[in-house]
Amino acid sequence: MANHLSAKKRIRQNANRKLQNKFYAKTMRNAVQKLRDVSDKAEAETLYPKVTSFIDRLAQKNVIHDKKADNLKSKLSKHIQKL
Repeated sequence: MANHLSAKKRIRQNANRKLQNKFYAKTMRNAVQKLRDVSDKAEAETLYPKVTSFIDRLAQKNVIHDKKADNLKSKLSKHIQKL
C-alpha cells in the first residue's frame, strides 16, 4: 500500500481516469456498432465524420492505440463504400 500522500493521490487519479477511459471506449464501440448497423448510405456518410473524429480524439488521449484508430476508420470507410 502507498505510504506517501502523493502516491495515494496518484492511486485516486488513476482510478478516476480508468473509469473515464472505460466509459469513452464503450461509447466509441457503441458508435462504431451503430454506424455498422446503418443500411442507408446517406445516413452512414453523415455519421462517419462524427465517429472518426471521436475515434481520433480517443487515440490522441491514448485511450486506444493510434493504429487501432486507423484500422477502425479504414474498416468503416470500406463498409460505407460497400453500401
